[in-house]
Amino acid sequence: MRATTIHAPFDMRVEDVPDPVIQDPTDVVLRVLRACICGSDLWAYRGESARQPGQRIGHEFLGIVEAAGSEVTGFAAGDLVVAPFVWSDGTCEYCAEGLQTSCPRGGFWGSVGSDGGQGEAVRVPFADGTLVKLPAEAASDDRLLTALLALSDVLGTGHHAALGAGVRPGSTVAVVGDGAVGLCGVLAAKRLGAERIIALGRHTARTDIARAFGATDVVAERGEAAEAAVRELTGGQGAHGVIEAVGTEQSMRTAVAVTRDGGSIGYVGVPHGSGTGLDLSVMFDRNIALRGGVAPVRAYIPELLPDVLAGTIDPSPVFDLTVDLAGVPAGYKSMDDRTALKVLVKP
Repeated sequence: MRATTIHAPFDMRVEDVPDPVIQDPTDVVLRVLRACICGSDLWAYRGESARQPGQRIGHEFLGIVEAAGSEVTGFAAGDLVVAPFVWSDGTCEYCAEGLQTSCPRGGFWGSVGSDGGQGEAVRVPFADGTLVKLPAEAASDDRLLTALLALSDVLGTGHHAALGAGVRPGSTVAVVGDGAVGLCGVLAAKRLGAERIIALGRHTARTDIARAFGATDVVAERGEAAEAAVRELTGGQGAHGVIEAVGTEQSMRTAVAVTRDGGSIGYVGVPHGSGTGLDLSVMFDRNIALRGGVAPVRAYIPELLPDVLAGTIDPSPVFDLTVDLAGVPAGYKSMDDRTALKVLVKP
């Protein structure tokens, strides 16, 4: 089959690799219908996150089950399914607690020795604990299929951030970051009942999506100017909840500065210097809570799926460029150049 591999910084290739096969009786082999490029993939692309030459990449995908192992009970050939961005066994204590990202037998797609989502097919370990079945008719609905793909990562991650930020009906929420996760954070905050949502972002195309998703205000400034703008919008107090969806020192400093005393920050931006932006004494004095981390999206898919199917929430606008498999390397460049928000891949 064909799959995307990374060989060095900025060196992405689509190559012939061995076809996936059932290795364990709990596996399925899945043919990929939709995949995408994640902002976190760019750390590897830029050489800021180590990868072995030829390693697979991609962790967001959905597709059709082609074959199922003898111990798989929940899926059969022909089923349409979505995969969260990690696999998990579904039986350990962490999985039972809804923290599948800490499953001792779990793992990340594209890790050494595993298939990545940006390819034609994937071997899925522990299929019963990992995959979620989708309605078969969704396979023929292009817009719906694209919206459902967001369940594999960005929609659940935005939801995780909103929960960490303590979003509740009537609250004021600020969202730091105008990438796909930040925009899905806006969508999640609206879904959870936030009355006012302040989106921080400088790119009009992205803040237009934020407004469509439920943002009531947009702050285009950065740094101290952004902090002052949010304070002005909130009567000097700041936001009850803040979603941090970037992971840099500046974004975390901004998040702390715009949080209301007694408020919470939900952080899901992959840390890239964000620890430097934390002043625990300030957070201590102002009773600011910090919650978040790697989103256990497998726990959230059953809750979010009905709303996506009903059209109550539609994350599909975050995908603004579509490529075939051969176009994946160019897709990475487009996202790195910020000429694309999030690239959809149709193998």
